[in-house]
Amino acid sequence: MTALKPQRLDSRDAAFTLQLDALLDRAPEISTDITQVVDDLIAQVRADGDAAVVALTNRFDRRTVQQASELVLEAAALETAWKGLPADLRDALSTAAARITAYAEHQKIAAFEFTDAHGNRLGQRVTPMDRVGLYVPGGKAAYPSSVLMNALPAKVAGVGEVVMVVPAPGGDLNPVVLGAAHLAGIDRVITIGGAQAVAALAYGTQTIAAVDKIVGPGNAYVAAAKRRVFGRVGIDSIAGPSEIVIISDGNTDPRWLAMDLFSQAEHDELAQSILISPDAACLDAVEAAMNTRLSALGRQDIVRASVGHRGALILARDFDDAAAISNRIAPEHLELAVDDPRALMEQIRHAGAIFLGRHTPEAFGDYCAGPNHVLPTSRAARFSNPLGVYEFQKRTSLIECTPEGAKVLAPIAARIADAEGLAAHAASARDRS
Repeated sequence: MTALKPQRLDSRDAAFTLQLDALLDRAPEISTDITQVVDDLIAQVRADGDAAVVALTNRFDRRTVQQASELVLEAAALETAWKGLPADLRDALSTAAARITAYAEHQKIAAFEFTDAHGNRLGQRVTPMDRVGLYVPGGKAAYPSSVLMNALPAKVAGVGEVVMVVPAPGGDLNPVVLGAAHLAGIDRVITIGGAQAVAALAYGTQTIAAVDKIVGPGNAYVAAAKRRVFGRVGIDSIAGPSEIVIISDGNTDPRWLAMDLFSQAEHDELAQSILISPDAACLDAVEAAMNTRLSALGRQDIVRASVGHRGALILARDFDDAAAISNRIAPEHLELAVDDPRALMEQIRHAGAIFLGRHTPEAFGDYCAGPNHVLPTSRAARFSNPLGVYEFQKRTSLIECTPEGAKVLAPIAARIADAEGLAAHAASARDRS
């Protein structure tokens, strides 16, 4: 079989910046055809509610549902699925859930109040959202980790109700996903998917109550639907393909680094795996290890396509240069496989999650380390954050003026309102002077 040969880049080359930009030019685009289909599906759900959801579910998921109530799973079904899982898998999921919850507990936003010099009380109130929808891919896919990562922060935030939608093509449901839903304490599971599920969560139907925010991964139609309903509800993000950057000093086992790169490449053909090192021998060794270890993977074709088209081995001038390149990439996942990862970390400004040291593979973050694995992709780490408890909490400003404090603020507010030409604002302020 043809050898796996990821693209080689050298930061010393005059064309390096252009080459790197071309490599990174993969922002998720949603085609006009998909958008038109999604708009039509959303319109049907808004107009016909349950009837549209049932009809579309039967059409796309090859089902024979008669009424919407058949799409709702009872809590007993989730518990049965949980009890039917192998004991070692239940133990692993339980431990992961405990770690995710413990980390999330540290993320809670605090309320505060203080009194200014004029006796005015100012502050911030924090309240959870009332209802959140979680989209989970269905069919043959089994992502219990995504169920835990999306649901548990919402639970820690105190969200009143967490609703999960999951498609069941041909009526098939994955027991691992259902078991994870039971473990996470999800309040309601509805067996629908696609853009119609997003529309139902956003606008509500006779059976499905509208939510305040929709989170969770999905295909291009789900992504397009989330983009369309944003504003009506909140969304987590429009996620692109998975990505990883590793900065190595050449002292980590190249076989480990090869598999770390593969851990993202195996997601899909558009995933991106990049290794940066100032040591050319390190790049050579990892490329050789990639070819040696590829045969052990069950998703070889996907890995080969991903690494061949989107992967890269980058020779940097030094570690300062490596950090600068990584910041330009702003990766979803960044491994610092070096002797002093914390020193190098000080130069990193943009990354969804940073994995420090040789014994911290990205895979730990995907499942059980504790921090959330829902991370910004496609360079969005420059301005976006990992999913967390704060995504499910609302902050409300508090302002309470004393008569004396109002007299201090009144002329300030009135003068600025005058400058803006807003007479009612100015008069409202002066009334308190």
